Amino acid sequence: MRSALAVAADAVNTGDVPIGALVLDPSGVELARACNAREALGDPTAHAEILALRAAARELGDSWRLTGCTLVVTVEPCTMCAGALVLARIDRVVFGAWEPRTGAAGSLWDVIRDRRLNHRPEVVGGVLEEEAAALLEEFFRSHRM
Repeated sequence: MRSALAVAADAVNTGDVPIGALVLDPSGVELARACNAREALGDPTAHAEILALRAAARELGDSWRLTGCTLVVTVEPCTMCAGALVLARIDRVVFGAWEPRTGAAGSLWDVIRDRRLNHRPEVVGGVLEEEAAALLEEFFRSHRM
């Protein structure tokens, strides 16, 4: 999570919400990292999780399936990201701050662990929650002045 927070902190000056994500292979080796890039790319789907999933699949090269991998992200994934990580067959999702307005890993919805889906990753939330939340709060405080 500290690495994901560092990715997010590095993105503070980009104009995008500072969210960082990593994909780790089954042995814990980092495959990919990304931060939000919606503003930079003019792409509404350029969330940190989506970009990290795409980069990890390219790194593996032989499949879009990220079986055995872990996604670490600084804030609870939204519905789009939750759906993508389920479809990518991520085994574990670890996140920092809970997001009660848009969270899809237990706050507002629980897309990731929906029993109707054929793949349900393990979810670990609230890891370094205060640090992750503080990064977001500072960003929004400075952008709403």
